[in-house]
Amino acid sequence: MRRILGSVSLIMLLCSANAALAAAPVKIGALFAVTGPASFLGEPEKNTLELLVKEANAKGGIKGAKIELVIYDTGGDATKAVQLANKLIKNDHVAVIVGPTTTGETMAVIPIAEKEQIPLISCAAGIKITDPVKKWVFKTPANDHVAAEKIFNQAEKLKQKNLALITVSDSFGASGREQLKAMAAKRGFKIVADEVYSPKDTDMTPQLYKIKAAKPDAVICWGTNPGPAVVAKNMHQLGLKIQLYQSHGVASKKFIELAGNEAAQGIMLPAGKLAVYHLLKKSDPQAKLLKDYADDYKKAYGVEPSTFGGYAYDGFQIIGAAVKNGAATPAQIRDEIEKQGRLVGVSGVFKMSPTDHNGLDLSAFEMVRIQNGDWTIVH
Repeated sequence: MRRILGSVSLIMLLCSANAALAAAPVKIGALFAVTGPASFLGEPEKNTLELLVKEANAKGGIKGAKIELVIYDTGGDATKAVQLANKLIKNDHVAVIVGPTTTGETMAVIPIAEKEQIPLISCAAGIKITDPVKKWVFKTPANDHVAAEKIFNQAEKLKQKNLALITVSDSFGASGREQLKAMAAKRGFKIVADEVYSPKDTDMTPQLYKIKAAKPDAVICWGTNPGPAVVAKNMHQLGLKIQLYQSHGVASKKFIELAGNEAAQGIMLPAGKLAVYHLLKKSDPQAKLLKDYADDYKKAYGVEPSTFGGYAYDGFQIIGAAVKNGAATPAQIRDEIEKQGRLVGVSGVFKMSPTDHNGLDLSAFEMVRIQNGDWTIVH
């Protein structure tokens, strides 16, 4: 009898221990520019992550583990992002970090993630974030060279060989400019003008007069709002009827709102499929996920989701897949992310590997044109 009771007690103890282990929460940290100039990026990222965590926890968590979420607002400031990254790791003891929002912030935070060995899933697009590969760093937006290639493919199709560049003087703009110039040289395009503007500039007419004098076939603007919208408005005001390409950094309706329908008309850019999910074929592997995300976001917040919120969505998906495979510690999460293979997300179909910590290719983008205040797919 004692032996039976002892066995029962042992079984109960093991069950309790297993239940406790199963119930151990997964702590996710997030760094988003919820306020400041990049808030149009950071706010939908924050909203999306909060929505997904709420939905997951309502269903019992991921594989029985509840999610604890700690979000800090960086205001888009790299110094503040560094301070808050340290706080997430040393005070909040998070297992993984989603963000930061911008390339500049991410580059500043990377040394901390590497030193402290905490996986970082950036929501910024700069290629230098993951190229060269850094052990603890991943990102969800497609690399800027992929977006550049999409633009060059379209320019080539339209026989636009003489191109003018106008790029913002921050990390995102500098990375884009570098990729554009290198790719142009390889593919036989000629850069006839190469202008730069400050993130705080409110008038780009001096740069555009120089571009006009160079007589390009098309202009490529690389930046995030509000600068690219100013470029579009100034070009319209100057009567510059040259094809304007924008980067994926403005792939939200906010850009059209800032530029105005007339100035935005005819602009082309590479955009994530979320912008045109309702125009996709049902056979597209992302179609259902994008519709579900759009419906859930609209229901929760009363507005359309943006591509930028999708970056946080994918970060959570990637973490969730790792946890489902049994990962709990930072090292386990990192290892699972690197080997998880094909994963359908908002930004594209990810195929992470030890040599690719972004995992997206040209299929992540559709080339879109703005017509009558909305997106259309360029065929």
